[in-house]
Amino acid sequence: MKKCIPLLFVIWLITGCKAINKLTQFNLNYESDITYSAGLPLNVPITINTPDVATNSEQEFAINDTRKDLIQSIKLTQLRMVITAPAGKTFSFLKDVRIYISASGLPEVEVANKLSIDNSVGAELPLTTFGTELQEYIKADTFQLRVASTTDEVVTSQVEVHIYSTFFVDAKILGI
Repeated sequence: MKKCIPLLFVIWLITGCKAINKLTQFNLNYESDITYSAGLPLNVPITINTPDVATNSEQEFAINDTRKDLIQSIKLTQLRMVITAPAGKTFSFLKDVRIYISASGLPEVEVANKLSIDNSVGAELPLTTFGTELQEYIKADTFQLRVASTTDEVVTSQVEVHIYSTFFVDAKILGI
């Protein structure tokens, strides 16, 4: 019995720390829009920049009971593109898409992509994210996404796309 008590304490301590750790983990969601113009050339790289995305990080961290200096990690966990116009349009016109993030004073980094896009794809395109450490980009006041695409079909009308991104934030427990 004496040997069981320390073992039970260690198990409780590990389980309790995991529960506390979850209290300092949360997601930040950001959205942006881009437009693919009509008449884009085939098999030629096309670059579209989003407008600056305000992070409001200080406010978001405060809402989640933390501060910038307590952030341990921020990683992009989900990025998806959704066609908002014209109705019925799909991403079949794309061959490849790569998404890059940049912020003032920081190098541009590829954060997600979808290569060899199947022609049967619909109006929503989930991209593969890389788990790159991005806390300095989200701690900045704004960041920008650059969408680099290659088309494999003629785009006959303007295509409006909404980009949804989710960043997982992990902060220090109780400032420790």
